[in-house]
Amino acid sequence: MTATTPQPRPEAAPTTPPLISPARTLATARRVLRQLSHDPRTIALLLLVPVLLLVLLYYVFDGNPRSFDSIGASLLGIFPLVTMFLVTSIATLRERTSGTLERLLSMPLGKADLILGYALAFGVLAVVQASLATGVAIWLLDLSIAGSPWLLLLIALLDALLGTALGLFVSAFAASEFQVVQFMPAIIFPQILLCGLFAPRSSMQPVLEGLSNVLPMSYAVDGMTEVLHHADATGDFYRDLAVVAGSALLVLTLGAATLRRRTA
Repeated sequence: MTATTPQPRPEAAPTTPPLISPARTLATARRVLRQLSHDPRTIALLLLVPVLLLVLLYYVFDGNPRSFDSIGASLLGIFPLVTMFLVTSIATLRERTSGTLERLLSMPLGKADLILGYALAFGVLAVVQASLATGVAIWLLDLSIAGSPWLLLLIALLDALLGTALGLFVSAFAASEFQVVQFMPAIIFPQILLCGLFAPRSSMQPVLEGLSNVLPMSYAVDGMTEVLHHADATGDFYRDLAVVAGSALLVLTLGAATLRRRTA
């Protein structure tokens, strides 16, 4: 009998790592939170500046509390968005310019894991920030609203998450922290001017009114106004909530698509 030559075993096909791994996402979030814990100035900017600005506004309208009620509710949505935009964009840019981002993406860490990890970490801070600002406005500054404070907190939180998403997205196009600040007049300031804070959007020039209808901050302010004037959540409130949440999700997706390892 002739001996048969043993056939080599077929090699196992390499397994493709999942597109999104909860373990990797949580690890990224923990790393970001650990780094932020060593930066007290950033923590102060995130948590204290919105509160201090609300207190300042309260005393600006010291003789007219009704004006504070109207403007203060709107600013509860604007302040978290602006501060989260600044901190998130600068922190992400530092990751890229220091080479940390390139080292992370050379590991089995997908762009979606990285973006979601950052969003989760800053989302935790957004919860604290929105809760602190809303609590101070209602219980210390006597902000008078017809609806539930929890609805006010919910939309303030979504506004902060939208600011986080915008910051992650913008950081892909900035080469320095100075350029990040330069994006504010292009992205944030027009939304503040057109969101209905200074004048009703229906009274604006038609082109500007049409532009305001596609800006997410307009719906953030509208949602705050709904809580200010209505005891129960209205259909318009749920619409505003869905637009702000959908905008945050869309910008996060764009942020993952435009994420680059290096800054040119």
